[in-house]
Amino acid sequence: MRRDLRAADVRALFVALALAVAASTMIGFFLDRLERGLERQAGQLLGGDLVLEQGRPFDDGLRQELVEAGFTLSDQVDLVSMISHADRFQPASLKVVDDVYPHYGVSHVDLGDGIEQLAQGPAAGEAWLGPRLMQLLEVQIGDQVQVGETQLSVAGVIEREADQSGGFGNFNPRLMMNLADLEATNLVQPGSRVEFEILAAGPPEALTRVEATLAELRRDGVEVRDVRSDRPQLGNALARAEQYLSLAGLAAVLLAGVAVAMATRRYVDRHLDTAALLRCFGATQRQLTRLFALQLLWLALAASVLGALLGLAGQAGLLWLLTAFLPLELPPPGPLPLLLGVLTALAVLAGFAGPTLLRLKRVSALKVLRRELDPLPASAWLVVAVASLVFGGLLWLYSGDPQLAFGLLAGGLVMLVVLWGLGALLLGGVVRLAAWLPQGGSKRQALRLGAQQLARRRGASLGQLLAFSVTFAAMAMIALVRGDLLTTWQDQLPEDTPNYFAINIQPGERDAFIDTLDDAVDERTTLYPMVRGRISAINDQTPRDAVPADARGDGSLRRELNLTWRETLPDGNRLVAGQWFDAGPALADGRVPISVEDGLAERLGLSLGDTMTFSIGSDEIVGELTSLRNLDWDSFRPNFFVIFPPEVLERYGHSYITAFHLDRERDDISRALVREFPGVSLLNVEAILGQVRELLTQVTRAVEFVLGFVLLAGISVLYAALTASRPTRAHESGLLRVFGAGDRLISRVQGAEFAILGFASGLMGALLAELAAAGVYLAWFDLAPRVHWGLWLTLPLGGALLIGVIGHALSRSVRRQTPMQSLGLLGEA
Repeated sequence: MRRDLRAADVRALFVALALAVAASTMIGFFLDRLERGLERQAGQLLGGDLVLEQGRPFDDGLRQELVEAGFTLSDQVDLVSMISHADRFQPASLKVVDDVYPHYGVSHVDLGDGIEQLAQGPAAGEAWLGPRLMQLLEVQIGDQVQVGETQLSVAGVIEREADQSGGFGNFNPRLMMNLADLEATNLVQPGSRVEFEILAAGPPEALTRVEATLAELRRDGVEVRDVRSDRPQLGNALARAEQYLSLAGLAAVLLAGVAVAMATRRYVDRHLDTAALLRCFGATQRQLTRLFALQLLWLALAASVLGALLGLAGQAGLLWLLTAFLPLELPPPGPLPLLLGVLTALAVLAGFAGPTLLRLKRVSALKVLRRELDPLPASAWLVVAVASLVFGGLLWLYSGDPQLAFGLLAGGLVMLVVLWGLGALLLGGVVRLAAWLPQGGSKRQALRLGAQQLARRRGASLGQLLAFSVTFAAMAMIALVRGDLLTTWQDQLPEDTPNYFAINIQPGERDAFIDTLDDAVDERTTLYPMVRGRISAINDQTPRDAVPADARGDGSLRRELNLTWRETLPDGNRLVAGQWFDAGPALADGRVPISVEDGLAERLGLSLGDTMTFSIGSDEIVGELTSLRNLDWDSFRPNFFVIFPPEVLERYGHSYITAFHLDRERDDISRALVREFPGVSLLNVEAILGQVRELLTQVTRAVEFVLGFVLLAGISVLYAALTASRPTRAHESGLLRVFGAGDRLISRVQGAEFAILGFASGLMGALLAELAAAGVYLAWFDLAPRVHWGLWLTLPLGGALLIGVIGHALSRSVRRQTPMQSLGLLGEA
C-alpha cells in the first residue's frame, strides 16, 4: 500500500473516501448540534422544551417524575380577569409566573429608566402591564391596580416577553404577575376558566425518558407540546433545512462513490499483472482476495481518520461562521456521526469497489506470457446492483423514509438505463456532428480528432459520460434545491410580512377602523369575520370517544375555535381534497358544508363525509366535511381551522380580524388606533417574527456552506475519472507524436475531446437534475416543481469549460512524455 500511494488512482481513491467520510461526519455533527441548539431556541418560543397544560393543577407525582427524568420545572397559570384602576375597568389576560421563569431568553421591560432585559418575572406584590393595558387603564409605573381581591403595584411595561408561545386564545391585553400573589386574588375557584401549565427545560434524552408518560397524558386530555413536534411559527422551514442537509450529504456520498468506482477500475487494471505474477508463484484466489481487500481496508481506515478530522474541523468552522453573525450556544458533538461516517466509507468501498475487485481474483497466470489475455470482467449489472443496494441503504439511513429511499432508488435505476441509451445517441450525434466539420484549420482538425478518439473508445467514453452526467446532476440539484429553498423562505417572510393583528373589531366600527387603517398602512390582509364555537360532537359521538387515543389531549377539543365564513377560498389556502362550497351539492338533514384544515383532520382522524357538531352559545350546528385545505401557517396571516359557507354564522355575535405591517418608527399609528378604537386589540408579533427570521438566517448559512462539500466531492469524481483514463490518452498522444503531431495539436486535440465530453455530460446532467429535483420536491420537500431554463444553458457550457480545463491540466504530464514512454503503458490499457 505504501508503494501504491504514489499512484494517481490510489490517491484518487483515498481522496474520494476521505471526502465521503468528511461530508457525512461534518453534516452529521452539524445536524446533531444544530438540531439541539435550534430546539433550544424553539423552546424559547414555547417557553420550555416541554409544555403541559390542563384545566386543573398537576399532581406532585408527575412533577417528581419529570424532575427525575432531568427536567427543571416552572409553573405558570393563565386566566382572564377584570383589572381596575380608579373608575376604569378592563378585562386582561393574566400570566402568572413563578421565580424560575423564564427557562430561556429574557423579557424586555421598561422599569421607568428605559427598556431592560430581565431573565425573571415580576416580584411578589408587583405586576408588569402591556402598553395597551397601561393606556386603557391610564396608569403609570408606581400606580396600584386591583386584581381580584388584592392590589398590585405597576412595576414595569412589557415590551417583549421571554416566551412568545401565546396564540390568539384570548385577545385581551397582558398583565404578568408573580405566582405568590395568585392565592390572594381569590380568582381561582371551582368552575373558573383557568389553564395550569408546567414549563419544563431539559436535554433531549429527558424527553425520551418520559415518552410513555406523555402518551398517557395525551390520552387523558392533557395538552402536550414539545420542541420536536411543536416548533411554534417555524412551520416546515427547519424541517426542510434538515432534509436539505441530509440530501446534500447523501449527494456528496454518491459522488464519492462514483469516484471510488472510477478509481477502483484503474486500480484493478494496474494490478492485473501483479495478480498474475502472484498466481504464477502459487497464490490462490482466496489469498488474492484477502491481500487486496486488506490493502483497501487499510486505505479506507486511513481515509476515515482523515475524513473524520476534516468533518470535525468543518462543522467547527461552520458553527464559527454562524455564531459570528448570530450567536447560538450549541451542545458538544456526540460520537454517533463519527461512527456513521466510518460506516459510510466502508459501505461505499464495498458497494462501489467490491464487485470490480472480483476481476483480480479471477486473473490467470497465463496473462504474464500472453498479454492479450484478460480475466473475465466483473458483470456491469452486478456492479450496478450491489452499488444500488448500498446506496439505497444509505439513502434509507439518511432520510429515515423507506418509501422515499425505494422510490428514488427505483427511479434512479430506470433513469440509469434511459441515460445509457440517451448517452449512446448523444455521443454518436456529437461525433457525427464533428465529422461533418469542413476540412482545414488546426482548430477544426483538433475537434475532428477529439471526436474520433471519443468514438474509438465508445464504451469507456460512455462510462465517463454517465459518471460526469451524474456528477453534474447531483451538483446542480443541490444548487437548485438550495436556491428554491432560499426563495421559499424569503417569500415566506418578506419585508412587508404582517407584524400586527387587529382583533375584536366590532361590526359597528368595522368600516371606520378599516378606513383609518387604510389611510395609515399600505398593505393589510382581508378582513375575516370570527365566531367562537366549541366542538361538541364528531360523527354523533363525544369528541374524546371519536378521535384516536393520542389526539384526546388536542387543544382544539378543549377550547373554543375561531370559526369564519367565506364565499371563496382564502389566500394562502390550497384545496387538497373535496370541493369548495360553490361546487358541491346541497346537504340534507340540516347539515351545512364545512372546510377543515388537513392537519387538524389528520390529527382527529377525520375524512370527507364526517360530521362535526359545533356549540355556539346555546345553539348547535352540524357541519359535514366537504373539503380539506392546506394552510400556510408560516405566513403570519389570519388562518382558520374551520370555514363555513356564507349565511350560516352571520346571525351569531361576531367580530373581525385583520393583519397588517407597520414599520417600527410608526408606533404613533398603533397608539392612535388604540385611542380611537379602545375595544380593538392590537397584537404586536414583531418579536416572534424577528426570532423566526434569525432561525431562517442561521439555517440558510448552513445550507450555503454545505454546498461547498458537494462541489468538492464532484471535483473528486472528475479527478478519479480522468486519472483512470490516463494510460489510454497517453497511448493516443504517443501515436500522434509518432505520426508527426506537435505539442500544440496534441494539446488542442485533448482539450477538444474533454470539452466535447463535458458539453454532452452537461446536457444529460441538466435533464437528470430537472427530473431528480422534481421528484425530490414532490416526495420530500413539498415544493412545487418548476423548470430551470438557465440550467440548460449554464450546465453544458460550464461542463465543457470545467472538464476541458481540468482534463487539459491533468493531461499535461502525459503530453510531456516521449512516445516510447507513452507506448510502454500499453499493458495497463
